[in-house]
Amino acid sequence: MSIIEVQVPQLSESVAEGTLATWKKKIGDAIARDEILIDIETDKVVLEVPSPGAGVLVEIIKADGETVVSGELIARIDTEAKAGATAPAAAAAPAAASAPAAAAAAPAGTASPSARKILDEKGVAAADVAGSGRGGRVTKEDAVAAAPKAIPASPAPKAAAIAAPAVAVNLGDRTEQRVPMTRLRARIAERLLQSQQTNAILTTFNEVNMGPMMALRKQYGEKFEKTHGVRLGFMGFFVKAACAALQKFPVLNASVDGNDIVYHGFIDIGIAVGSPRGLVVPIIRNADQLSIAEIEKKIAEFGAKAKDGKLTIEELTGGTFSISNGGIFGSMMSTPIINPPQSAILGIHATKDRAMVENGQVVVRPMNYLAMSYDHRIIDGREAVLGLVTMKEALEDPSRLLLGV
Repeated sequence: MSIIEVQVPQLSESVAEGTLATWKKKIGDAIARDEILIDIETDKVVLEVPSPGAGVLVEIIKADGETVVSGELIARIDTEAKAGATAPAAAAAPAAASAPAAAAAAPAGTASPSARKILDEKGVAAADVAGSGRGGRVTKEDAVAAAPKAIPASPAPKAAAIAAPAVAVNLGDRTEQRVPMTRLRARIAERLLQSQQTNAILTTFNEVNMGPMMALRKQYGEKFEKTHGVRLGFMGFFVKAACAALQKFPVLNASVDGNDIVYHGFIDIGIAVGSPRGLVVPIIRNADQLSIAEIEKKIAEFGAKAKDGKLTIEELTGGTFSISNGGIFGSMMSTPIINPPQSAILGIHATKDRAMVENGQVVVRPMNYLAMSYDHRIIDGREAVLGLVTMKEALEDPSRLLLGV
């Protein structure tokens, strides 16, 4: 017998731990070298754990939903065994461990809505309360009598809460389901609250005539795609316009560190991208030094990676300014929330034909509302408003982006 160990890969310095998703193999299954065994969900990305060698999975040490750290042993593979011929002890151990777990899970969540609300306030699980109702159902009286549960100092219960299974409550024709947040969703919620509680957020608005950009795209879109192998979108123009504003007003590209203002000598722009797991913000490094074609290629690459869950921690770390495009979903107006520790974020919205007055005449123009939220602690209204005006002028006259004026 030749046993090799499966360990958690090295996590980023900013990521302390992860949660095991669902094992793709079970004990006794044959495994090829580099075959993906399980995914590990962290606060930022999902990491795949490949098999270090070919063989048979003989032991699973960490089950689905458990919290792990870098280098931790999670499974063992026998490189000389044959599929289906695993040791009885290895198969019996998980079975024995799963029996009490299944027994404990059976009554979980059998509480009335009023009882569940009381138990949630006390921090007590319904499975920990003896129900006096029909079939062991926890009643309101049971919940009131239950003693509040002390919150332990260990972080283990937090991980267990994240990994807990969804609980469905049967209310007849009306049903509800309690689903724990994923690590990414919990992290998003934490950072959004942190931003609102820490920053003095103010939002300024302006409107942009998208006509010149749309005409440029119509004129050169086909040639652009043939030359660069990527479609000419609008995001490349928005990124370059943002770079022009950040260069003109460096405080928009700064961040707060304690009582210090950190001015960055580079422009790394985060592009908010929706993924099946939630909102992620991959970073375009040195955006001011890239061409529109290079920016469009990066955005297309990030979109594909986000969809497949392949974004790396490095691609999601850092950033000095962010752009959120709610317009692709039809949003007409919003007040975007700053992505800490950044100090400003640009929100783009849907382009709609509107009646505008030009030279005393009413004309129809494709208009887009821009919204820029900023941290009023370090950014005054003058810089914020003029920064957004700079973006507007660059977008309405794209030649400015080529001439740098």
